[in-house]
Amino acid sequence: MKAYYEIVDHGKSKLIESLVTNAGVTPHEAESGPRVNSAVNSIIAEIPDQNINDIEDPTPTEGSKFLMQIVDTPGRADFSSKATSVLRLVDGALLAVDAVQGASLQTENVLRIALNESIKPVIFLDNLEKAIVEWKLGKEELYQAIRKTVESINKNISTFQGSYDEENKSWDVVPERGNVAFGSADQGWAFTTRTFAKRYSKRFGMNENEMMAHLWGDSWFDAGSQTWTTNDPGGGAERAFNQFILDPIYQIFDATANGKRDSVFEIAHNLGVMLPKQLGELDDKDFFRAVMQKVLPAPEAITDMVILHLPSPKEVQKHHVGIMYSGPSTDEAALAIRDCNSEAGLVVYVSRMVSAADSKQFYALGRVFAGVLKPGMDVRIQGPSYIPGRKDDLFIKNIQETVQLMGAGTQVISTGIPAGNIVGITGIDQFLVNSGTLTTYETAHNIRTIKKSSTPIVSISVEPKDPSNLPDLVDGLKRLSRSDPGASTEVTWDGQHIVAGISEMHLNGHLKELQDDLSDIDLNISDPFIQYRETVTIATATNALSKSPNKHNRLYLRAAPLTDDLIFAIESGNMNFRASDKTRESTLVKNHGWSVAEAKKVWAFGPDDDGPNILVDTTVGVPRLLEIKDGVKRGFQWATKEGPICEEPIRGVRFNLVDATMMADAIHRGTGQILPTTRRVTYASVLMSKPALLEPIYLVEIQGPQNIMIHVSDSLTEKGGRVISQEQQIRTTLFNIKGYLPVRNSFGFAKELSTITGRQEFPEFTLDHWSPTGLGDPLDPTSVGHKIVFDIRKRKGLKEGIPSVDVYYDKL
Repeated sequence: MKAYYEIVDHGKSKLIESLVTNAGVTPHEAESGPRVNSAVNSIIAEIPDQNINDIEDPTPTEGSKFLMQIVDTPGRADFSSKATSVLRLVDGALLAVDAVQGASLQTENVLRIALNESIKPVIFLDNLEKAIVEWKLGKEELYQAIRKTVESINKNISTFQGSYDEENKSWDVVPERGNVAFGSADQGWAFTTRTFAKRYSKRFGMNENEMMAHLWGDSWFDAGSQTWTTNDPGGGAERAFNQFILDPIYQIFDATANGKRDSVFEIAHNLGVMLPKQLGELDDKDFFRAVMQKVLPAPEAITDMVILHLPSPKEVQKHHVGIMYSGPSTDEAALAIRDCNSEAGLVVYVSRMVSAADSKQFYALGRVFAGVLKPGMDVRIQGPSYIPGRKDDLFIKNIQETVQLMGAGTQVISTGIPAGNIVGITGIDQFLVNSGTLTTYETAHNIRTIKKSSTPIVSISVEPKDPSNLPDLVDGLKRLSRSDPGASTEVTWDGQHIVAGISEMHLNGHLKELQDDLSDIDLNISDPFIQYRETVTIATATNALSKSPNKHNRLYLRAAPLTDDLIFAIESGNMNFRASDKTRESTLVKNHGWSVAEAKKVWAFGPDDDGPNILVDTTVGVPRLLEIKDGVKRGFQWATKEGPICEEPIRGVRFNLVDATMMADAIHRGTGQILPTTRRVTYASVLMSKPALLEPIYLVEIQGPQNIMIHVSDSLTEKGGRVISQEQQIRTTLFNIKGYLPVRNSFGFAKELSTITGRQEFPEFTLDHWSPTGLGDPLDPTSVGHKIVFDIRKRKGLKEGIPSVDVYYDKL
């Protein structure tokens, strides 16, 4: 079996529809059982026997038929959390990218996360018919545009590729290798270089793989000498990709447009395809579509590419167990996962909940990593907060039903779902918000949840107008969290119910879903507010000191800014505290200039063990230090989650534990004494290091005609942003414009653009970076930052004014 995951928005629905229809799944079959919003399709695919030896996966293959489970995802960057949430379920990624326009923000964001999780990609370059018919690109122009898109994708791959195997093979997408497909999802046709190599190899006396090597790049066939060359022979010769692949396609386009249907039948015959005579009765548009589907059927090209170039579940789990499993690599659950062993105990990871379209029932969408999941079996349901050996976030319940997800429908599988398969599960949604681990191993640790690709930074508070409806609101918020992993909901200490999203559009989607769910309840909804970050701008000049509540323990700390490169490495996932000590230490020393001694004494990242702050033990000869390590780490996590300026998370700070003095009696230096002391000394060190407030900045991408670009630029400038690039699409009047926009000024931006331009604009937003620019010193009463801090503290019910350092700094 191979499961693949489709990422982006260029024609993906049409592409999936083509694959499903070709597999013989009728609309009736795809919608059997309760209708669900799963976006999962299961199909049987087959490749020619002669290509079995071309499969890159080293796992032995039995037969030529494969089960492919396709997970579709949202196309907008604002909804990328839904895309990220299913990465743990799949074995590979199929990116559908516009061949000429290139990768969108959504593609780049989720590709980065996929690569960090060692998910291997293949590419489908879409919209070739637009490039040829609408944009009227010549063959060499189209080749160069495609080459540029491929190079851009490979740049991302080389930057973010994880360590999939010991050989660290490159995952670059290379057309001559066959892991790039080209075509039109809308019209249902596609090809790879292998598609044409099968048709030309005998003619040129070589095998398919040898022929593929000639069909991309600087390769020409010199008709005079009947030889292949990597140098243009001149005399009007075309490179092989243009001559042997694009030229027949262009000929079919031209012959159809000029009413020369006999020529179309002849071209198809020369490519080894006999067209049914009935096609001649169709109008030009349907005729061309039908011809191309016969000559270059998309399902054949795509399924061949996926099967030949993406790995099997057994191969993936063998290499991914160390990435995904949070426990020891030698325990019985880890070994069962590694071997994708259906004979072993059960391990299932649930990535999110999918709702039934006509009820409030939820199916848990998961993957079986080991064992067989059967209805009626008792399993341990371990939520994200479960810690082995404890009972918190642990439930032992019975599996009611297991289903195979088929588009909008389901098919009950009563015999069980073996390892390597994606599954829908009923009856456990009340025990998991959206993700968790199911297992029969009492000692099993959790499967790790993939870090979200985007941070929810735009929030609102929601309360029922009638307080008696509060329980209904709480239930509605739980359902919202289950249905969308990108929806962040929480209850603050003072009882506010907060809903957060990535952008205004994303948040409005959450609100609509909540209001539809609670249609009989009137809600009070606040104005949107955004998250900020706290940081330091200089290193602490002297040690910060705080004493424990009993005055018997002292902690000394210093703060300093982390480098931008290290912050980026942590936030992108390239630098991971959960990685092995050896890997983490090597990365800090080689890539970020740390000494070996410093790298070996990293205690924690924070907040939440993966945030962009680092706690380092720089003490020398402090007795009993390790006995308070847990309390110090927990205090550090608390402090970095809620900083001293306005209880926003801290970002980009290294905290050095310089010294510590403790009571000899352990009862006087327990966690209750050390944890709050760590929080206080962390706050003191921040306030002693010229603190600053960071605001989130969007990268905005807008597409439109040239005459609206000046309006986009003016609007960005008025809102404190700026244009960073503007590029015209080849042979069109459309431009792609990218710019930076402070999130606090983004509300109503799309509506304002629509008013100015007279068009409905849909800008894409993604969080790009955090910046202190424009806010000023938050300690300066005249600054913008100070006003923002005042508003945040008021909203949170905190005391007016930023606390002075004396509140947290203790004197000897």
